[in-house]
Amino acid sequence: QVQLVESGGGLVQPGGSLRLSCKASSITLDYYSIGWFRQAPGKERSVFICISSTDDNAYSPNSVKGRATISRDNAKNTVYLQINNLKPEDTGIYYCAAGDDWQGLQCGADDFYHWGQGTQVTVSS
Repeated sequence: QVQLVESGGGLVQPGGSLRLSCKASSITLDYYSIGWFRQAPGKERSVFICISSTDDNAYSPNSVKGRATISRDNAKNTVYLQINNLKPEDTGIYYCAAGDDWQGLQCGADDFYHWGQGTQVTVSS
């Protein structure tokens, strides 16, 4: 049974940084494109950042560009999301996902089929 387990969420002050982890079992994350999605309170899940299986293509919306990066630790079968300069609007539940490389400029939820259960990130002073 495929499992993705996120960790590392919590309460962070505006301007702070956070690193989320996503550890997989029963699949090898290195073979997959990876996406991190955020679901803000009362809103639908939306893409935060994604990276292709070969790490040569990435997408994030303008509100995130330059503040977030995805990295892999293949030995641990774990991927990470590093977010810097956190803003209150970054608050939400963060989900990691694994899937196929997307077509076009943007990734979307439909490109991913293995999902974690989410971890809460709250950005507040």
